[in-house]
Amino acid sequence: MLNYTTYGATGAARPLLIAHGLFGSGRNWGVIAKRLSDRGEVNAVDMRNHAHSFWDGSHSYEALADDLAQVVEKTGAPADVLGHSMGGKAAMVLAVTRPELVNKLVVADIAPVAYTHTQMGPIEAMRKVDFSTVERRADVLEQMTQLEDGLPEFLAQSVDVAGKKWRLNLDVLTDEMGKIIGFPDVDGSFDGDTLFLSGAASDYVTRDHRTTIKPLFPNAKFAKIPGAGHWLHAQKPREFEANVRAFLDRT
Repeated sequence: MLNYTTYGATGAARPLLIAHGLFGSGRNWGVIAKRLSDRGEVNAVDMRNHAHSFWDGSHSYEALADDLAQVVEKTGAPADVLGHSMGGKAAMVLAVTRPELVNKLVVADIAPVAYTHTQMGPIEAMRKVDFSTVERRADVLEQMTQLEDGLPEFLAQSVDVAGKKWRLNLDVLTDEMGKIIGFPDVDGSFDGDTLFLSGAASDYVTRDHRTTIKPLFPNAKFAKIPGAGHWLHAQKPREFEANVRAFLDRT
């Protein structure tokens, strides 16, 4: 089973499951998870091949959705589910294939489509880090200055300084990149309340994507956070939390 951190305790609200994006971890969501835990229990997972969860040769969205299903079944179903980017795709597959496990769904800045971009740049940068010279996370940052602002700091959260290695299965993430930027063919739909919450400055979810979204999520609603890009929860955490809270608490 996935490693996960629980915030808060059982309350009036459904348990909330949070699934992070590529190269991330449940720890990245700690602040938002703590804030939302005043409603009830929040469980922030480490996805497979990331952080403190197990490594596996498959990184398909069907497999990731099965991982999330195990956590929901253990912590209380149906759960509200929030997923960002890669985690959002896994959450969508879970909702469509196992709708009985999902109460409400929040999809953060991703659509159920295949994208043409690649995430091999960060992987190549991580592979080049010389861990023989690493004594602290700052040493890793100094070796990744070629990446865009903010990305080295984000990636460095996945460094095991003592073990002098990444807590990311770079080999599998490389081999499975086509699946990660893609989206599987799934049968069915999720008729529950769904919010596609995006950054206004991001192009990951466009109006054209709605023709693909609506058949899978007929009750989908759409909202954008001004001034936020793809990392909307980190760039505008208060606004992100407020949008999620209002949606989950709406009857």
